[in-house]
Amino acid sequence: MPSREVPEQLTALLDPATTVLLTVECQQGVVGTDSALPELAAVARSSGALANVVRLVATAHGAGTQVMHAVAESRPDGRGGNRNARLFRAAARLPVQQHTGSTAVRVAPPIEVAEEDLVVRRLHGLSPLAGTGVDPLLRNLGCRTLVVTGVSANVAVPNAVFDAVNLGYTVVVPADAIAGVPAEYTPALVRNTLALVATVTTTDAVLRAWRRPGARPGASPVAGPG
Repeated sequence: MPSREVPEQLTALLDPATTVLLTVECQQGVVGTDSALPELAAVARSSGALANVVRLVATAHGAGTQVMHAVAESRPDGRGGNRNARLFRAAARLPVQQHTGSTAVRVAPPIEVAEEDLVVRRLHGLSPLAGTGVDPLLRNLGCRTLVVTGVSANVAVPNAVFDAVNLGYTVVVPADAIAGVPAEYTPALVRNTLALVATVTTTDAVLRAWRRPGARPGASPVAGPG
């Protein structure tokens, strides 16, 4: 459920100079065609969430908004990774593994990764922010507002939102640019939880804010890291 932020307030909140767009686990092994989690990948695509992430990234590049891609990965030997929850143990048995250097941990097409984008990788935990070095990067970038997109609404996305709020950032969530399973869980999470701590809006509203006069030309994309 979008918040009642008026357009002028949202535009001020999304000033490219102080805003970072974060994509969460939008990697080939999660939302790609060869996903370890095919149900999640299917929902991310069928709901339009992945397409909206693509639109947000492309417009952010054109507006001069910093883009950061948060990728979850593991070493083949599992060193440093968590084993203290059912989720981690189940992930270790999946046929597709998010191993460092593999295709699975590359940012998934058709998301474009530009030269100025930051790609932050984590070997542990549930959050793109906790213990990953993302917080000092955001502070060094002058970030005040973090736009959170990606997957999953079940785990990583709410972790990112809560951690960012706890660290003092204002969080904006385009509700149509996140996905989880089952599909109906995501709007319930947004309505009952994320809307209490973040400004919930739509992809189109964010794009309008970034397309205001004065946005710089788009950056040239490069091949996704991996």
